[in-house]
Amino acid sequence: MAAQPTYTWFTLAATSTLTGNLTLIGSVANLIVAEQARRVGLQLTFGEYLRTNVIITILSLLVAIVWRSLLQ
Repeated sequence: MAAQPTYTWFTLAATSTLTGNLTLIGSVANLIVAEQARRVGLQLTFGEYLRTNVIITILSLLVAIVWRSLLQ
């Protein structure tokens, strides 16, 4: 049972990282990408980013949950 905290920390790290990708302001990396896109003439709005990343975040979290359950 000593390994259980490792799985808990893995779950916390994975979910906080993946949910940081949900919104444009959830991660500094997201803001950097949006700024780079703006520099080349592409306008990335908060709503467009959110619409796309809700699906991506949910799928990523499901993969992480399945992966974590396989590790036990």
